[in-house]
Amino acid sequence: MAWNEPGGNGNNHDPWSGGGDNRGKRGGGNDQGPPDLDEAMRKLQDRLGGIFGGGKKRGGSGGGGSSAGGGSGFIVVLIVLAALFWAGMGFYTIDQQERGIVLRLGKYHDTVQPGLQWNPPLVDDVTKVNTTRIRSYDHRSLMLTADENIVDVDMTVQYVVSDPMMFALKVRDPSDSLAQSSESALRHVVGTSEMHSILTEGRDTLALEVQARLQRYMESYTTGISISKVNIKNAQAPRQVQDAFDDVIKAREDEQRAKNEAEAYANGIVPEARGRAQRLQEESNAYREEVVAKATGEASRFKALLTEYQKAPVVTRERLYIDTLQDVLGRTGKVIVDVDGGNNMMYLPLDRLTAKQPVSDGSARGMRLDEDTMRQIADQVIEETRQRSQTTSGLREGR
Repeated sequence: MAWNEPGGNGNNHDPWSGGGDNRGKRGGGNDQGPPDLDEAMRKLQDRLGGIFGGGKKRGGSGGGGSSAGGGSGFIVVLIVLAALFWAGMGFYTIDQQERGIVLRLGKYHDTVQPGLQWNPPLVDDVTKVNTTRIRSYDHRSLMLTADENIVDVDMTVQYVVSDPMMFALKVRDPSDSLAQSSESALRHVVGTSEMHSILTEGRDTLALEVQARLQRYMESYTTGISISKVNIKNAQAPRQVQDAFDDVIKAREDEQRAKNEAEAYANGIVPEARGRAQRLQEESNAYREEVVAKATGEASRFKALLTEYQKAPVVTRERLYIDTLQDVLGRTGKVIVDVDGGNNMMYLPLDRLTAKQPVSDGSARGMRLDEDTMRQIADQVIEETRQRSQTTSGLREGR
């Protein structure tokens, strides 16, 4: 007979529930089965209702109060879970290189620092801004210089975000503002510079001026951008006339090289000339001192001689005459011999006599006479003197 048919001896229990006094024991239709899901839900609702102060109220004969209490408890559970989920959505992390811009109901509220942060979801909106990354912007265009020439300038701007609040809120598109400001600053500086300076040594100065002007623009526009560096990568003439400009630049380089060579030559010549001038000046000073000293000595000698002359005029005069003749005749190669008893004087050309004699060593390096040669010359002089003496004596006897 089935467990739920009439006349089952009051055994109105299902096969999974215990029955009678022996509940909880197996066998005889009272085996323990799986728990009732409705009963488990009711117990859970009762516990949650007791926790939140909403305990269930049951009537003596009906279950309406139990149903109302269970529905309110389920709503409370949903509210708690929703609150926990909402609170969990508010946690976020700010990286070390970032700053968080907090907007509460669309209005700026705070700037949060790196770390774990919490803000109420759906109320606050957080925008993360990297403040340490170096960003770059490249710009290239044709520009007119102060001397009405056209140059092609290629520039790179490196920048960082210094004020994240201004960068995120003050300007709608900071990158676009930077691009327009970069072109404006570059055109202003190039327009006040000459082409030669831009193409050669003036690039560094051009970059510094552009950076200073661009930074003023960024501060005026409140973009929160700080310009780190402006680099002029290339500055050249337009492609259509590049060859001509290359020739001009090459000519200027040749001019500069020639100037450097001239300066190097001058640096080598001028000190040498100054040295020669100094040497000539020293030599002239030495010559002046020598002449002055010699003149002073001769004057002193003349004074001493004048003193002696005043003491013995005849002797001093004779001595001066002899010294003068000795000095004059000592420098000549001629000899004049006075023959005794004759009116004529004999002239001996020693220079010619020595010129006729060969050099003793057989070379033409000089006129050096040895003893034999001198003896021969002396013999010739003696013989010539004897002959002239005889001739003179014969003339006298004939008279």
